[in-house]
Amino acid sequence: MSRGGTRARRATPVELAIAFALGGSLFAVAVPTFFRETHASRFVEPVEGLQRLGAAAVAYGRAHPIAQGFPPSAPMTPAAPLRGRCEADPPEVWEQPTWRALDFRPAPPGAPHCFAFAFESALAPARSTFRAHAHADLDGDGIASTFEVTGQYVDGDPRGPQLDPGMFVDSEVE
Repeated sequence: MSRGGTRARRATPVELAIAFALGGSLFAVAVPTFFRETHASRFVEPVEGLQRLGAAAVAYGRAHPIAQGFPPSAPMTPAAPLRGRCEADPPEVWEQPTWRALDFRPAPPGAPHCFAFAFESALAPARSTFRAHAHADLDGDGIASTFEVTGQYVDGDPRGPQLDPGMFVDSEVE
């Protein structure tokens, strides 16, 4: 008998097999979930960015007549989506008049972001529309993810300027 009257018990091969199977099962569930959540977190930037752009465009429209219901078009900023990386922009890149009118930048100054954004408007006395879109090549394979929202301001519509329902998404898991 050992000191203190107790003996150390060793695990049996069946207990070890059960522990190994449970550990493997947890690992099989946790790893894909971790990668899926990490990948999904990269979509926060375009979704929240386009929601903010849409809301800002509608607010801008409420302060202007239909023929000037949305700011003029702004080119893709930065000029092309980055391939497989995120970067901080030079401060002046978001000083374009449309981005200033919409009070938009995708990330705080100096913070890296992955998506390039553009804003297109078509203005007319009876109906003005806009399309805001975001693009990124998250894994650097040459295929871009695209996210898009649209809105309109129609003469006679008592609701005023509106964001169209839904968001177009293409190749979100490119």
